[in-house]
Amino acid sequence: MIELAVGDLTTEQVDAVVLPANAQLLPGGGASGALHRAGGPEIARACAALGGCATGDAKATTAGRLPARYVIHAVGPVWQGGGHGEPEQLASAYRRSVEVAAELGCTSISFPAISCGIYGYPPELAAPQAIGAVAGALEASPVVERARFVFLDEGLRRVFADAAEALGIAGA
Repeated sequence: MIELAVGDLTTEQVDAVVLPANAQLLPGGGASGALHRAGGPEIARACAALGGCATGDAKATTAGRLPARYVIHAVGPVWQGGGHGEPEQLASAYRRSVEVAAELGCTSISFPAISCGIYGYPPELAAPQAIGAVAGALEASPVVERARFVFLDEGLRRVFADAAEALGIAGA
């Protein structure tokens, strides 16, 4: 099941919350900074032990003081016009997040709009990749039952809802 909501990732009551990360897994701005601030220094310490993460991949750490059990750090691509593998890398970041959640025994996961902030990925192009990848990963996962996309505003939620509708994803 996929849900789309306007809200605050730092307060999500799920097993795992996805943090849009850079390859060095260092605290950044936007959603990344907010999750690091709310979760506390335990998250940054855990990230330091992971040795970075490749674009399109995801790694998990403690969630610190967040209500979630884990933070999954997903590295999306920087938008370069779409001809440098960005769609595949973005889909992979979402898919790998669900796979990592399943490996940890998580039944629920919440996502931001990975790469749509400072990385410049156009939401209208990111949404079908994100929704399609998560829907496929949920179908393949015997563990993860529910994925929530959490957006800061209704406009972004609507873009993802339109993509879900176009893909025939029910319940989104």
